[in-house]
Amino acid sequence: MDNPNGLGDALGGSALTGSALTGGGLAGGLGGAGLSGAGLGSLGLGGAGLGSGVGVLDKALSVLAAVESGPATLAQLVAATGLARPTTHRIAVALEHHRLLTRDVQGRFVLGPRIAELASAAGEDRLLAVAQPILNQLRDVTGESAQLYRRQADVRVCVAAAERSSGLRDTVPIGSALPMIAGSAAQVLLAWEEGERMHRGLRGARFTATTLAGVRRRGWAASAAEREAGVASVSAPVRGHGGKVLAAISVSGPIERLTRSPGRLHSAAVVAAGERIGELLRADSGHHA
Repeated sequence: MDNPNGLGDALGGSALTGSALTGGGLAGGLGGAGLSGAGLGSLGLGGAGLGSGVGVLDKALSVLAAVESGPATLAQLVAATGLARPTTHRIAVALEHHRLLTRDVQGRFVLGPRIAELASAAGEDRLLAVAQPILNQLRDVTGESAQLYRRQADVRVCVAAAERSSGLRDTVPIGSALPMIAGSAAQVLLAWEEGERMHRGLRGARFTATTLAGVRRRGWAASAAEREAGVASVSAPVRGHGGKVLAAISVSGPIERLTRSPGRLHSAAVVAAGERIGELLRADSGHHA
């Protein structure tokens, strides 16, 4: 196959310009058209749909739209898109390289994990807008620094925070990438993962499957000196529609204040904060449905 690392080259040499399919991925090349909500098919890119004038992108989106309703073989992609078989194959393999498509156990093409990542990123601004005032309240109620974490591959990233204004505190700068193998937020982000992904995440972790079972049973996690000596934390999930865990909300501080059983002090406040963020997100999503 021609140059599998570049989608434009892989599609027969047609070049994409501007932000399309570079840097942040496909989203930039869509000029603001979302991959969620009404769905890929609504973009009018299947079969005889109207094109954008950027042929290579239209063809790629028509292939994605063809698998929106379920797995498809190469022959089914050809039939659905009306593209030539060699062209369809080059596009599908290139999209697979970029994780926009993947294959099931039968070798059929299905939507890949990058689609979910882009959809998640599209909702990031709303999550942060909803979460920040609640993080501020959580900090004020507990007297400890509060953070919001999202999982990105094998790390968890602090996407929002409200720092304790004075005294000894645990400071986690926004944008910090922390390991998924330690800390109460890592436990929360892993506890509700599907079985195989959860077990992969436990490799090298400082907690066990039994620990995660306890997190699911209680609805919150706690750690003391697990990620960093002298630091304790409590975390709870932030859930979207269908109960999907979108993020982990935490408070953290010195063990001297939080003790080695920080959940006894702050679990109720942290769980309530996570539930409130989830409620607001789901309500907002319902208003825009």
